[in-house]
Amino acid sequence: MKDSTSSAPSAAPDQPAIDRLLKEMFSAAIAIAQPRAARPRLPGRAASDIASGPAVPDPTTCTDALAILKRYAIDVSPAVTALLESGRTESPIPGDPRLPHIETHLIATPQLALEAAAREARAAGIDAHILGDSIEGEARDVGAVMAGIAKQVWRRGQPFKAPCVLLSGGETTVTIRGDGRGGRNVEFLLGLGVALNGEPGVFAIAGDTDGVDGQEEIARAVLMPDSLSRARERGIRPADRLENNDAHGFFQALGDSVVTPGRRSRTSTTFMPFSLPLTTAIFPGV
Repeated sequence: MKDSTSSAPSAAPDQPAIDRLLKEMFSAAIAIAQPRAARPRLPGRAASDIASGPAVPDPTTCTDALAILKRYAIDVSPAVTALLESGRTESPIPGDPRLPHIETHLIATPQLALEAAAREARAAGIDAHILGDSIEGEARDVGAVMAGIAKQVWRRGQPFKAPCVLLSGGETTVTIRGDGRGGRNVEFLLGLGVALNGEPGVFAIAGDTDGVDGQEEIARAVLMPDSLSRARERGIRPADRLENNDAHGFFQALGDSVVTPGRRSRTSTTFMPFSLPLTTAIFPGV
């Protein structure tokens, strides 16, 4: 008996067109902010969470930092402990008399970036769904979860009908296990790819809005349905590269990463890692 909820493609997707759309969406997300604007790096909208914001009052204290070190048994040098205990690095707190004349306006947020990318997709005739602007967790695990959602869309038309774009942003983390080259975005993307294992209808892009993912001069990478098979043809084992935290090496070997030629090529719009799993058109199965 045919499963009435399942579908299968009857034509090959236009990979170059999909690749162009992914890159245009990423560019739209970056373009919403100009250099030197106030941009929250962390998920959410709290101005006090923005790095390099000395004129923004911060409710946390050096005592809070010491408590965190103690709670997680983090061993730091005596000099660091002494500095925190002295309070010399304390930032202004709410109500500081030096700051009443200062106004802070967030002109670009992760949510606005995702909305810009969504508009680009919809202008191309593809539905876009924002899954969240504050997604956190181990990058490879978040990628695996996103793979499950993308497969459900592709195979069952749930919770969204394809073609569609699933957008997300936030701050994932990477637990270093190996000595490879990588960043949180490409680790997410490789985790997504390993979990998809060549799922025919899913394409994705992931990168950082500042043009540098991790410590490498790589802005982002693209995942295609044939990425893993092309890697294996070159003798590259995707799961091994993921375990070694070598996602940059993986995508560079395939020619699927975008490299910024130098630190001066940073976009200066550092407010969010960004991911776009894209499911292509589904045609009725036979």
